[in-house]
Amino acid sequence: MLSRFVMSLGFIAGLSPLAAQAAERPVVVELFTSQGCSSCPPADAYLRELSTQRADVLPLAFHVTYWDGLGWKDPYSMQAATQRQDLYGRRFGDGSYTPEIVVDGAAGMVGSRRSDVGAAIERAKRASRTAAAISVTKNGGQVAIQVGSGTGTGRILLIGFDREHTTAIGRGENSGRTLTEANIVRSIRAVGQWSGAALRLNEQFPEGQDVAVVLEAPDGQIVGAARLGTGGST
Repeated sequence: MLSRFVMSLGFIAGLSPLAAQAAERPVVVELFTSQGCSSCPPADAYLRELSTQRADVLPLAFHVTYWDGLGWKDPYSMQAATQRQDLYGRRFGDGSYTPEIVVDGAAGMVGSRRSDVGAAIERAKRASRTAAAISVTKNGGQVAIQVGSGTGTGRILLIGFDREHTTAIGRGENSGRTLTEANIVRSIRAVGQWSGAALRLNEQFPEGQDVAVVLEAPDGQIVGAARLGTGGST
């Protein structure tokens, strides 16, 4: 069943060496999910496919907490995921539910409806709202984040995620199933504010095997993104 819980910048600019990459930045696809939700596995499978088949997409699975008291505590649930979805729910006026996919911070929809999500991804690619190009590299136990010059302002989010986990579910709506899930977010935090000038940050490697950096405009839409890639933590 589809469970619902009501819980209730601009243009590529500048001469940065990253500017040529700006128009090619990945579309950010955020799935809000839970291992305790019986309608979530199809959306989880779709996100897993996106993670292996679409280089133009940055898929991230945020496991929410509000299913944890309903028979199965999701080992990857985070309060930060619940809070992030709640912000989207307030913006979109649709509360918080699973499975939900939010594309580029601009549109929310049922995560298992592949045609709707696919169309939203294509719309996001055509809209090409990219304020600045971003790169992220690993240096020992740190990551170096470079944000190019551009127009607008935004909050820089550092996201750590695990590439894949397989879990045997012992209780709850998915009891007896074995779920394989991809790009599970383990941490998310704001690490800086971008105001149009090129910026470089050095941060501790976050919890998780891999790293994504997202530039979020004041209205909540995603206007820049990059992934460290398979060279992340081992």
